[in-house]
Amino acid sequence: MQKYILLDRDGVINQDSETFIKSPDEWLPLEKSLEAIALLNQHDYKAIVITNQSGLARNLFDEKTLNLIHQKMRDELMKVGGEIEAVYFCPHQANDLCECRKPKAGLLRKFAADYNVDLSEIAFVGDSLRDIQAAQNAGAKPMLVKTGNGSKTLQNNPQFLTSLLTFENLYDAAKFLTR
Repeated sequence: MQKYILLDRDGVINQDSETFIKSPDEWLPLEKSLEAIALLNQHDYKAIVITNQSGLARNLFDEKTLNLIHQKMRDELMKVGGEIEAVYFCPHQANDLCECRKPKAGLLRKFAADYNVDLSEIAFVGDSLRDIQAAQNAGAKPMLVKTGNGSKTLQNNPQFLTSLLTFENLYDAAKFLTR
């Protein structure tokens, strides 16, 4: 049976920015995040990125630029033997009231329909409350990393200390999943 891992992008795989990642040059991987995805791949996990990209709706970048950013991510991953199976992104802002923007479960459900999988057996690694809520809303298994907004998310939601699998970074989460 094929295994999948769902990953938020900004703050989990790459450095986040309050001013958005607007170009391939601004996309910088977090330490050992690419190796984490390669490790997951070596253990037969297919990595799926689930990301809000409201910079599109804000006209900070266009879809061509977003594709170039994701191509850089894929190219950098290939250098360490890793691969992303697919990227699902929401191009909307919060006030657009779409079904795909996390914390809503639309992107996760689209992935599940596309791949014909049961989300209850699939982990979603994120760094923000909306990632955790999206996983919960979709029936997936939420996991929190302390990178990006993760430490702040944990500080603002102390119940996660006892109710949620929490890791220092994506590499630690990958080691846990592949043990």
